[in-house]
Amino acid sequence: MSTSTEHVDDVPRDDGVATTGPAVSRETLPRLDWADGGLPAGIDGHRAALVASVPEADESTPLAAQLAIDARRRIELQGRQFPKPDRTRIITVANQKGGVGKTTTTVNLAAGLAQSGLKVLVIDNDPQGNASTALGIEHRAGTPSIYEVLIDDEPMENTIQECPAVPGLYGVPATIDLSGAEIELVSLVSRETRLRRALDAYLEQRVAKGEEPIDYVLVDCPPSLGLLTVNAFVVGREVLIPIQCEYYALEGLSQLLKTIDLIKAHLNRELRVSTILLTMYDGRTNLAQQVAAEVREHFPAQTLRTTVPRSVRISEAPSHAQTVMTYDPGSTGALAYLEAARELTERAAQRAHLQ
Repeated sequence: MSTSTEHVDDVPRDDGVATTGPAVSRETLPRLDWADGGLPAGIDGHRAALVASVPEADESTPLAAQLAIDARRRIELQGRQFPKPDRTRIITVANQKGGVGKTTTTVNLAAGLAQSGLKVLVIDNDPQGNASTALGIEHRAGTPSIYEVLIDDEPMENTIQECPAVPGLYGVPATIDLSGAEIELVSLVSRETRLRRALDAYLEQRVAKGEEPIDYVLVDCPPSLGLLTVNAFVVGREVLIPIQCEYYALEGLSQLLKTIDLIKAHLNRELRVSTILLTMYDGRTNLAQQVAAEVREHFPAQTLRTTVPRSVRISEAPSHAQTVMTYDPGSTGALAYLEAARELTERAAQRAHLQ
């Protein structure tokens, strides 16, 4: 009888690397069943022992190395509650270059935060509506959406939907109507601050009603500098920049930083670049390593240690109206985003402690 070895998605493969030797599968490594709810609270010693029992990554066999890394991440992250911020963090996810993973980063970080015990709101401010698709929320024409908030002064609470797959994760959808909002906003009063006023009113309303506050608000932007993006920069207190690990990604970064400086000088003095996340990282290429090293050199305090690899599972998830966190929670891509979410929360907690 032949036995099959479970294939591990997203593990880098190189045809020039020999992979002879005993077969390696997830079954050979300590793991937690993602369906069992993870480790009970307060067993950090047991968690540390499990992590220590995982074999060291052997770089001569990429498959085994990735399996060991994923096993450690799974044990470290499964069932862990991330620290709550002392006040709502409003983060705009932006990059003027398209295809760098803005929407993917927005929805997967949001899902990772919500799965770890936090209340999260995603505002889809991109006419393409891809974030709404990934969250599995309704965004057909006629659905109350961010368009009505921006143009018709609709209260934001009337547009919010809960993500069906992740408790604690909410979204404001974008419909096709948003594609005309750029032109309609031009003639409106306070056109740059309409989203900020609507969100601030909603957050204050939750507090007044005695409801649990929103911990994180993530705003997804279109890949262009129009009034929708300006509104997203004005509403945000922080900017998270996903950077693809390729050369052209660096060219647009300087222009983006100039734009942020202009917004800060004239419209939103609170705005700052708090986080940079390296996406589509392929550690087998010198270019990806060089880009990562250059970004870390220029932005050491902002760049997360975690990198997000190129991932088939991440790309497939939106076609199933899901984030990768629910589509394949044990995949390398899902674990990377969950670790990035953890790092995002813990950095904020450390800063608050130092203050």
